[in-house]
Amino acid sequence: MEELFFIEHRVLPILFRGLIISIELIIPSAVFGLIIGIFVGVLRVFGDTVIRRLADVYVAIFRGFPLVVQLFIWYFGLPHLGIYLTPYTAAVMGFSLCSAAYHSEYIRGALLSIKRGQLHAAQALGFSKTQMIFSIILPQAIRRALPGCGNEIIYLIKYSSLAYMITCIELTGMGHTIASETFKFTEIFLIVGAIYLVMTTLASRLLLYFENRFRIPGFEHVGT
Repeated sequence: MEELFFIEHRVLPILFRGLIISIELIIPSAVFGLIIGIFVGVLRVFGDTVIRRLADVYVAIFRGFPLVVQLFIWYFGLPHLGIYLTPYTAAVMGFSLCSAAYHSEYIRGALLSIKRGQLHAAQALGFSKTQMIFSIILPQAIRRALPGCGNEIIYLIKYSSLAYMITCIELTGMGHTIASETFKFTEIFLIVGAIYLVMTTLASRLLLYFENRFRIPGFEHVGT
């Protein structure tokens, strides 16, 4: 009973504050990451040679550097250049830019999967390149890329646990603080892990709903 009382009245309120901070990290990072990823994916397919190369370099860097190293550069490295970011801003920027590199891969693959005949038909109908991309090709590509982009968002939920490495004390950071004070590492981190499991499960169900919502009836089966 004493253990349950301790968890209910001491541990859970603190972890709940960490959970709120984690959600405040995840939502803007997911939105910015997806928007930047779509933009970079389009440039990698429809940009001219120089733009495509620059976009490829961006993706190579942000996929190649470990995420925790990127966070250290944004938070500990930029001050040497006179740029100071709060832990929260550095974390959101790091998560967004890294996630965007992966999103761009899914978007690029989906764009390349659209049949060339549609491009020729759009050109024959007098569509400009911009109209062709944003009115015909991109909406189809985003629908096809949804499973991959959804997986990246699930990963992002787990990536967010790295934010405490740059002193942004979110759910994992709060758990580590309590465990260090009480030495109840197993109990605390089992609860933290369970909270992440609930978050990823709920996000998976929400993303599956959107996949079903945007599927073509009679041609695709997404799942339940």
